[in-house]
Amino acid sequence: MSRSGVKWDHRYLNMARLVASWSKDPSTKCGAVIVSSDNAIVSLGFNGFPPNVKDHADRLNDRETKLMMTLHAETNAILFAKQTLKDCTMYTWPMQACSQCAAMMIQAGITQHVSVMNENDRWAKSWKLADLMFNEAGITQYFYHPSFLERKYESI
Repeated sequence: MSRSGVKWDHRYLNMARLVASWSKDPSTKCGAVIVSSDNAIVSLGFNGFPPNVKDHADRLNDRETKLMMTLHAETNAILFAKQTLKDCTMYTWPMQACSQCAAMMIQAGITQHVSVMNENDRWAKSWKLADLMFNEAGITQYFYHPSFLERKYESI
């Protein structure tokens, strides 16, 4: 992929990976960073339960319960934003946005989505729908191989 913002992509995908580490989810830690068109950080989010909802191990370790109670990183980043998201870019780690998050991103005015390639079969149908929605809405998507983040910043 050749694009002018590759160094920014590297920075903000690494930041999304750091934010993901704040999640208490024992199996999948997701992070999101929203950035304005002038590369200013607008908001951050990670997957987790809503505030004041107890994140007990029995809930976190029961996949069905956890999925029903968890807010995705993208959703949290959108909800935490204190300004318009029109023309912003959403960076996500370790996977691209699901169809529900894609709908929220489109509704919020986000115009670019940058993530890493992930081929987890559990999410394949949702990602396919998200891709369809992004294409129909004119949202630009960029995907990197996860090893992209292991490269030294200076070599990009």
